Amino acid sequence: MSEAAVLKRSAYVKEIQTEVVRKSIHMMVAFVPLMARYNLILTFSALVAGLLLYTYSEFMRLRGVEITFISRITSAASRGRDKGFVFGPVTLAIGTLMALMLYPEPAAAVAIYALAFGDGFSSLFGKLFGRITIPFTGGKTYAGSTACLLSVFLTTLAVSGSVRVAIIIAVLATVLESLPSGDMDNMLIPVGTGFIAILVM
Repeated sequence: MSEAAVLKRSAYVKEIQTEVVRKSIHMMVAFVPLMARYNLILTFSALVAGLLLYTYSEFMRLRGVEITFISRITSAASRGRDKGFVFGPVTLAIGTLMALMLYPEPAAAVAIYALAFGDGFSSLFGKLFGRITIPFTGGKTYAGSTACLLSVFLTTLAVSGSVRVAIIIAVLATVLESLPSGDMDNMLIPVGTGFIAILVM
């Protein structure tokens, strides 16, 4: 194997490792509906506190002062394009908060699961198996979108018990995820999915 091939392989492995770390953190918001069921105010407060702490740590990191635990996680989860302030966790927290504020159960849970698993598995499967990109999506792949569709279908079916509802919401979430919106999909997916859930559930 040539040196160029070794370097390319090493870069690919590093990219996959980074994506696994990113999406593992991303999928942790799936615990939010369960927490909110027991104590909504405490869950809301924890999300806001986490958002503020992360934002503070990022500003400090950019000034050369690292807050050990948070800065290390940010570094491990940062992609090559993430220069400067890493906004992904901010939009993730805001999207989750918006779902809790805007929608009652079970629509809020459906919206948050779509964000956690639909977007999460879409990115992972897109990186691992995505060979064919979808036109006008900014590089999204058919493999990633299929993973999103199936993930949202299964989680929505588990919540609603309705195949019809699960299909409608899964298709919409997949369309939203495929839009070339960058980190803004962390807000677009839960808000859009929750709205449709209110209409069809």
